[in-house]
Amino acid sequence: MKFTIKHESSHRMRIHMHAYRMTYEQADTLLYYLHQAKEISYVKVYERTGDVSIEYIGDRQNVIDLLQQFHYDEVDVPTGLIENSGRELNARYQEKLIGKVAFRYLGKWLLPYPIRACFITANAIKYIKNGVQTLWQRKIEVPVLDATAIGVSVLRNDLDTAGSIMFLLGIGELLEEWTHKKSVDDLAQSMSLNISHVWIMQDGKERLICTSDVKQGDQVVVHMGNVIPFDGLVCAGEAMVNQASLTGEAIAVRRVAGASVYAGTIVEEGELTICVKEIGGSSRFEKIVTMIEDSQKLQSQLESKAEHLADRLVPYSLGGTVLTYLLTGNVTKALSILMVDFSCALKLAMPISVLSAIRESCLYGITVKGGKYLEAVADADTIVFDKTGTLTKAQPKVVDVVSFDGREPDELLRIAACLEEHFPHSMAKAVVKSAIEKNLQHDEMHTKVEYLVAHGISTTINDVRVIIGSYHFIFEDEKCIIPEGKEALFESLPPEYSQLYLAIDGKLAAVICIEDPVRQEAQAVVNSLRKAGLSKIVMMTGDSERTASAIAKKVGVDEYYSEVLPEDKASFVEAEKAKGRKVIMIGDGINDSPALSAADAGIAISDGAEIAREIADITIGADNLYQIVTLKMLSDNLMKRIRKNYRSIVGFNTMLILLGVSGVIQPTTSAVLHNSSTLLIGLKSMQNLLD
Repeated sequence: MKFTIKHESSHRMRIHMHAYRMTYEQADTLLYYLHQAKEISYVKVYERTGDVSIEYIGDRQNVIDLLQQFHYDEVDVPTGLIENSGRELNARYQEKLIGKVAFRYLGKWLLPYPIRACFITANAIKYIKNGVQTLWQRKIEVPVLDATAIGVSVLRNDLDTAGSIMFLLGIGELLEEWTHKKSVDDLAQSMSLNISHVWIMQDGKERLICTSDVKQGDQVVVHMGNVIPFDGLVCAGEAMVNQASLTGEAIAVRRVAGASVYAGTIVEEGELTICVKEIGGSSRFEKIVTMIEDSQKLQSQLESKAEHLADRLVPYSLGGTVLTYLLTGNVTKALSILMVDFSCALKLAMPISVLSAIRESCLYGITVKGGKYLEAVADADTIVFDKTGTLTKAQPKVVDVVSFDGREPDELLRIAACLEEHFPHSMAKAVVKSAIEKNLQHDEMHTKVEYLVAHGISTTINDVRVIIGSYHFIFEDEKCIIPEGKEALFESLPPEYSQLYLAIDGKLAAVICIEDPVRQEAQAVVNSLRKAGLSKIVMMTGDSERTASAIAKKVGVDEYYSEVLPEDKASFVEAEKAKGRKVIMIGDGINDSPALSAADAGIAISDGAEIAREIADITIGADNLYQIVTLKMLSDNLMKRIRKNYRSIVGFNTMLILLGVSGVIQPTTSAVLHNSSTLLIGLKSMQNLLD
């Protein structure tokens, strides 16, 4: 691709791509291409001018070569990235904003007064009509106040004031609509599916393939705890499916052969084979957008109170206008109240603050499904951590396979991986990864795999029952025994590792030792959260007392509980809430889902089980627990901003009313100052909370 370097400094350059005009799709393709390069640390593409700003590390020539090799049609862009990028949305609203401002001031300077008067009067009819419709519905709300202010100004032939009011109201509406759409689209995009591989049924056997290779009509197998990746019809199996991601209802519904299922819903119990009907992701994205826009999840309690207060203040503003006129007989002083209202600013600033915070959280790799969850995090005084994959590293590692039945360790690892690859858990992933690294290939050699939450997995191989899971599952539930003469070997197992037990035909066959080290930042994160106001920090795990005790001491939690079941975690959360505490739960597994759902704010790790991510209210990245601290800071700052906005709006507008009633300023000045302050507060509410 041909380009010209327009400007260059140390490890920075601005280039111009040689093209007549860059389309939105081309701009997003180029942005994706450059983002994938390890040499590029920052890039921004300007589609209108065809320019690209680049910051890079390393050798300049590598960047030049990278740009020379670029061709739009040779870049394999992930499905949905261009469609949901938001570039076209931003450009459209920027043009609307510039057009509205240009029309306002050019019209004021260039149009003759009679034409301008006709236009303002015609535009005022829309607001007056809206106010009359609101009154017809027996409501006295903001549209009534706007209609009255504009209508009285027109009747008094004060068209400049009427035009100013309508212009600023239009700018405010446009900014609110733009921010809302952008924030909702960002949120919906982050909630979109991110499934790279799926199981398909071919010739009676399950085979793992890339999602991009799936075709319409393929039969996809979805195991318990996994997300359904495509819209389709159930052709085999029976399951309870959680459809909260589309409907908002958390109650699972039964799905059997012939029933329709939708991408993004979760198999809570059972297993389904689905005939794929729809492959594209746009329908899923649109469903999420609709669900978010219709849901009250976006609204925090403070935001809701502000909106209700805004509507409740309208009658007082109208009453104050009438009372001032009756007492003073001065229309100008009465209009000073009418030109100023609290509602407009309250209704604009609060939603923008919340939606901007949700957008900003996405910049830090945090997905928040609604404003009320940010408020819950800000108010929380208790946080409950799962251990595995949360306080410990998200990628545990197999360090040893101890054989108890005479088979080779690699053969036992191959059997274990054959079972574990069907289920999303960090321990299971460790087993599968170890088998792949040792090139232990296998065909599906077992019958139907059954997953028992927080216990383990069972199946049948060559008519022999094979199970893998926790000590409690293998020895207490299933009553398996240690082979004779192997007791000493069992007692000598290293205590510093987590252990998975594999039993075949009722006898222990292998113990898989897994290194699950504590995250380096875990102790610092716990201390930071305590300083941020969380007075009770708890760890809950299904691991043994010995392992739990060591981890709890290392990270510094206030309390810990070992060998707990999923219902124990959920019961603990409910008990804390019953005491009046606000609870955050953070986990990554299927067994954490009940507690995530029960908490005031449930936080899932991004590479954890799909069901945990879908049920959780917030998702953070797997790389660094400091994102929880960042989330807490964002939430606290958002609540401070909302309260500050409330005080500023009430204080400034009260001052304007007093100045107007006392005759210090004219209604026109009151209107301009009021609307200007509303616009400024709205713009300030769009700024990032963390610098």
